[in-house]
Amino acid sequence: MSPAPVLLVIAHGSRDPRHAATVHALTRRVRALRPGLRVETAFLDFNAPRVEQVLSALRADGVHDVVAQPLLLTRAFHAKADVPAVLAEALVRLPGLTVRVADVLGPDPLLTAALELRLREAGITPADRATTGVVLASAGSSDPEAIAVIAGTAREWRHTGWCAVRPAFASAALPRTEDAVRALRAEGARRVAVASYVIAPGRLPDRIAGGAREAGADVVAGVLGAAPQLARLLLRRYDAAAVAPAGRHRTPLSA
Repeated sequence: MSPAPVLLVIAHGSRDPRHAATVHALTRRVRALRPGLRVETAFLDFNAPRVEQVLSALRADGVHDVVAQPLLLTRAFHAKADVPAVLAEALVRLPGLTVRVADVLGPDPLLTAALELRLREAGITPADRATTGVVLASAGSSDPEAIAVIAGTAREWRHTGWCAVRPAFASAALPRTEDAVRALRAEGARRVAVASYVIAPGRLPDRIAGGAREAGADVVAGVLGAAPQLARLLLRRYDAAAVAPAGRHRTPLSA
């Protein structure tokens, strides 16, 4: 029986040391959920090891089959361009290695469940839902598809009992977090909470938190981080990609 493909989690990377530490905490949780599965971590930029380094080490170790999981919430530029390009370039030098690329993480109900967890940890109780407006604050993108996904997630989340849910963005799109907080307050939300729809700390998550506090948000939840729901979602995406037809480099991201 062939061994299970290695799971390679690909994060963007950041100069902020909290970013890599959070990514590694998440991959440790994934390993704990599935003992025996080999899980490796790589970064596109700023942090080591880089994607090509990990793939080269895997091939030298006799690995032939990898599932690459982009640690991304939407199919924006990094998913459509950066990840496929880095993988394609690396595989030119690595004959005999097959990489299946798992789909991005969002949208998915497990992400909403992780957001709910972080809001509870920040002090929001079930009794607060009907009087609380939530800002779904993401990093932002210039890709219209990614922006539409965030807006759709906010609309669907609104139907779970919150008095309102508004999308907001730290960069590249509007509204900003602070503007969404003020809008919810003006509409009569008794309490305003900001849910950080980002995976790991860094410059843009700090911008989200700063804007939320500047506008007087009552609650600012932490990043998704190593939430158990996120770890389960990584394994769900891995399982779907692992049974896909093998090709030397197969990716749904650029389809």
